[in-house]
Amino acid sequence: MPTYKAPVEDFMFLFHDLLKIQDRDDLPGFTDLTEDMTRAILEGGAKFCEEVLQPLNQSGDEEGAVFENGVVRVPKGFKEAYDAYCENGWNRLGAPEELGGANMPAVVNFAFAEMGNAANQAFAMYPGLTSAAYSALAATGDDWMKEHVVPKMVSGEWCGTMCLTEPHCGTDLKLMKTKAVEQEDGTYKLSGTKIFISGGDHDMTDNIVHMVIAKIPDEDGKLANDLSTVNFFMVPKVMVDQETGKLGARNGVSVGSIEKKMGIKAQATCVLNFDEATAYRLGPKPQPKSADAGDKPKSKSQGMAGMFGMMNAARMGVGIQGIAIGDVAYQNGAIYANERTAGRALSGAKNPEDSADPIIVHPDVRRMLLASRSFVEGARALAMWVSVMFTEARAAKDEKQREFAADMGQLMTPIIKGYFTDKGFEAANQSMQVFGGHGYVKDHGMEQFVRDARINQVYEGANGVQALDLVGRKMTAKGGRAPMAFFAHVQAFIDANKDDANLKPQLDALQAGLKDLQDAAIWLAENAPKDFENAGAASYDVMTMFGIVALGFMWAQMAKTAQAKLDAGEGDPEFLKRKLVLARYWAERELPMTASLKVRASAGASTLMELDAANF
Repeated sequence: MPTYKAPVEDFMFLFHDLLKIQDRDDLPGFTDLTEDMTRAILEGGAKFCEEVLQPLNQSGDEEGAVFENGVVRVPKGFKEAYDAYCENGWNRLGAPEELGGANMPAVVNFAFAEMGNAANQAFAMYPGLTSAAYSALAATGDDWMKEHVVPKMVSGEWCGTMCLTEPHCGTDLKLMKTKAVEQEDGTYKLSGTKIFISGGDHDMTDNIVHMVIAKIPDEDGKLANDLSTVNFFMVPKVMVDQETGKLGARNGVSVGSIEKKMGIKAQATCVLNFDEATAYRLGPKPQPKSADAGDKPKSKSQGMAGMFGMMNAARMGVGIQGIAIGDVAYQNGAIYANERTAGRALSGAKNPEDSADPIIVHPDVRRMLLASRSFVEGARALAMWVSVMFTEARAAKDEKQREFAADMGQLMTPIIKGYFTDKGFEAANQSMQVFGGHGYVKDHGMEQFVRDARINQVYEGANGVQALDLVGRKMTAKGGRAPMAFFAHVQAFIDANKDDANLKPQLDALQAGLKDLQDAAIWLAENAPKDFENAGAASYDVMTMFGIVALGFMWAQMAKTAQAKLDAGEGDPEFLKRKLVLARYWAERELPMTASLKVRASAGASTLMELDAANF
């Protein structure tokens, strides 16, 4: 039976020693974030995740969600856990106070999200998607939706989904066939099929509010093969009275099947059929076409803005899942390595009274565990920093500060989604390897972590798409302002601490990694315009380089903070010394990889594109 211990002390270190959120009175929601307050939240969340959610993870995987006689049922114990989750208010941490929430900043919300996903990813997805859905609805919905629908989603009485993918298209929205035809009363009749819909149907709530992307056909009933007619809709599973908020008749939404998946089997991933379902368009109605504008819409569909806002939040959440699954897998790998005995240490027996030493004595076992832990703690630090950036981008008083924070949030989102989920899967796989053959069988639960981790690299935009988004949009927007701001920010830290002898190993490695990343960015700027395939060929390596350097930057800062606390005689010495060792590991073993990645990124696209498709 696997175990999980929430990293409360690590979050406390990040919150109050590294990020010093207790001093951020300039940001809304931060005034009350004292150490006592955050510890109470973290410890309460940890207790719930460890004692309620984690015990259901393995049993939920074995039972799975079930679809019988038109009804989707979650595994045993999930509904009771969901009810307790909502009763304790964990689903409302970040919701506005006027909606019954605690109005906690993103940095607190994402910390709890990590714990929930580490304890039980399949479960955590139900309230997580609901939060993203009600946030989008609150931003784009009509007044009656904000009065009667959003509060019930915030309370957990109703759940929500995001419906984008279709059998024939996912990333390429231009190919979408789901259509919404306007009715005389201003509603729409929406028809089509959506697949891979997480939480698409279940028996935990009385209603599920679907946030759906669909096309509005032209006067001839045809769907344009572009994004101009794509809109964002709310489609409730059960109709809601606009005056009273009471539930009415069942809407034209049905489950075709639930997906038979590799992992997250307790998550009800559905095929949804919309058969002239009543739908409500969200956001201002698109302006009509104009001949003067070349027969194009005067403005882009407002639905795209709402859906992309929801998708960006979801991508950050999936990146957090990468950290979570890496952490829980690592924890179990470390426990096993200290208990399992095999062979002797190369330097001589460590337990001569026993027939063998624990496998933790072997360098290669330590390599796998240190690789996992250094990623998890470095990624956690970056995620918490970016979470603060989200708040600064919205509410910082200084315009330049808002600009920098917004740039960092935009730049880091595809890196967090792509790089974190790659490394999270790698951490789960390495931790399973520590168990040897015992990791491959179900008894210890390690193979579930590997299976569950694998989806994170795929959904909410496959990682190759994230890499393309990074090099094609985020790095080029506004003349490359965001990456240049990041490079300058890292360089400023290196320059400010160049005389710190304790930091020299980290700073030397970080400087070299930063130089490799800058060189790759320059190569892209010079060669992508000549052949756009060069950007696609280099994108994954550049995304990986960004991730390595960004975590190196976090580790250098954590090393500085940990050393200062040690010198002052503050904190737990073992905790702080471990931080310093992990920082050195990242500098010695991970940052040097940017050199080879730079060579790969600058190799160009010719070899990748040379073979005819038939020769593959």
